[in-house]
Amino acid sequence: MGGAHPSMDTIIELGLTLPDVSETPYYGVRALKLNGRMLACTPVNKSAEINSAVVAMGLEQRAALIKKHPSLYYLTDHYSPHPTILIRLSRISHAELERTLRMAWDFVSSESAVDRARGKAKPRSVRTVVVR
Repeated sequence: MGGAHPSMDTIIELGLTLPDVSETPYYGVRALKLNGRMLACTPVNKSAEINSAVVAMGLEQRAALIKKHPSLYYLTDHYSPHPTILIRLSRISHAELERTLRMAWDFVSSESAVDRARGKAKPRSVRTVVVR
């Protein structure tokens, strides 16, 4: 898998081993999606550093990762409002990348479950029949 440092190829290879993940373009770049939702992709915004990846991540987990490993994980103003984290591929180990992708998978799959539950919880329109 890739050379000394992980690349987008490495992310794709690792991601495709996770359940229900597919490689699908996202805003014209290579990306992984879980049931249609973005899991990881090449950053499209120019604010990201070269040789980075964007990975879906809950805001609390994101803050913890950036605090613990600021040389590996970062944010820019563009990505800050979104539940994502940027990864410096030139600095992250294969094992840490794999762990991060699993965290992203857990986050996206739980978000999908919440969306499905909300969909089921939506009130159905009730048709009233008046009998005279």
